[in-house]
Amino acid sequence: MLLGTNGSGKSTLLRLLTGLLESQSGEINIKGRVGFVFQNPDHQLVMPTVGADVAFGLVEDRLPLVEVRRRVEDALAAVKLLELQRRPIYALSGGQKQRIAIAGAIARHCEVLLFDEPTALLDPDSQRDLVIQVRHLVKNRGITALWVTHRLDELDYSDGAFLLENGRVVAQGNPEPLKRRLMQNHQT
Repeated sequence: MLLGTNGSGKSTLLRLLTGLLESQSGEINIKGRVGFVFQNPDHQLVMPTVGADVAFGLVEDRLPLVEVRRRVEDALAAVKLLELQRRPIYALSGGQKQRIAIAGAIARHCEVLLFDEPTALLDPDSQRDLVIQVRHLVKNRGITALWVTHRLDELDYSDGAFLLENGRVVAQGNPEPLKRRLMQNHQT
């Protein structure tokens, strides 16, 4: 998890890691393919149906159609939405849209997933379900996830955390001490 107040640099860091922004100095090296899940999934879902949207990210790989179908089905099964493959995007809930965005990254065989506050627009049950789903994917598929959040309860699902202030990491490690530190800061 990546934590920090508004303006601390969390979203900027994610955009630098994905190449959406160019760094002013230094180097960024990431091994493996990177997938990015926006706060609002409507900003990244572009095709009319679920299956077509998941397949869209595979176009540049020029895979045989049978492989595209296999990857789409595998990715949708991984996020528990295989039965919605032909459903129109507009007919999905916010949580389903977030899972479709994740499925797109899984289909591309991304090894690193970056999440920019993916639960911000979801109801509490959908928030918890999405966090649990991502944790399951991380554990079962060997994916690395970096998750930006303001929700301290989401730290309960994290293996580690970083706290940013003014674009710099000021604390890192076990999520529990960071959670306590942030809770104390909110109380003062």
